Amino acid sequence: MSAVRKLSPLLSHPLFARVGRTPLVPLPRIGGQLRLFAKLESANPGGSVKDRAARGIVAAAIAAGELPTKRLLDSSSGNTAISYAMFGAALGFGVTICLPGSASVERKRILRAYGVDVLETDPLEGSDGALREARRIAAEQPSRFFYADQYGNPANPVAHETTTGPEILAQLAGLPLDLFVAGLGTSGTFVGTSRFLKRASPRTRRVAVQPDAAFHGLEGLKHMASAIVPRIFEPALIDEDAVVATEEAQETAIRLAREEGVLAGVSSGAALAAALRVAARTGAETVVTIVCDSGERYLSERFWGGA
Repeated sequence: MSAVRKLSPLLSHPLFARVGRTPLVPLPRIGGQLRLFAKLESANPGGSVKDRAARGIVAAAIAAGELPTKRLLDSSSGNTAISYAMFGAALGFGVTICLPGSASVERKRILRAYGVDVLETDPLEGSDGALREARRIAAEQPSRFFYADQYGNPANPVAHETTTGPEILAQLAGLPLDLFVAGLGTSGTFVGTSRFLKRASPRTRRVAVQPDAAFHGLEGLKHMASAIVPRIFEPALIDEDAVVATEEAQETAIRLAREEGVLAGVSSGAALAAALRVAARTGAETVVTIVCDSGERYLSERFWGGA
């Protein structure tokens, strides 16, 4: 109890309060007659949807006395790492991240700007290789590291169950939601939001988006059939699986920038592509998809300049 009392000023840090309450914006040019909305998670202070999960994980670790006495360790494709880095810098704990070597140059530079200890893993092994390395280090040095384990930490989906889902319905202001569409990475965003929607909006069809193959260019997304499945994943919450090719996701991300003025990453392009396809087939009228982050973190990708 005394440890929690000593650490309570960290739990009231104003940065925690800045996470969430992101805008829900219409996409009329792409949506046409469809009421299509994007939840713009780039408006979070760390620039992505991962601020929500990171806030929950960090707050729970502070309350338990794990932080800032230890160094935070996790694997990430980039965005969660940036969120951890932001909180670590603000709250006074160190961060070590196992990051696939294939992560974008921009994400690597942001992490190093924050002073994160970045351990790059084999790019061919993707996020699974980074996960295995983080687990190895955590097992070898438990007294040094707090292993955040975003793929297995229940605080990840709870963050979305208590914030993302309620925000979406409140922002729709009574408009019935036909489709909720989100990509699967850790699966926290989809699982937590879907838990809430299953209770509060049972009419809503919940669509989970994955790459169409094991080898893909959709940073942050997992091809579940060939990957290490996150412990927090709840497949029973899925009403429909949708797969998207890398090229389709890239093309849709370009459309989103040029037709709606929303610069987003390619995983958001995948979710939007799936949303349009499922809505057209099912006759859905109101659709919400998650735009996870900004495309600024991926501008070194050649498809932007060659479009």
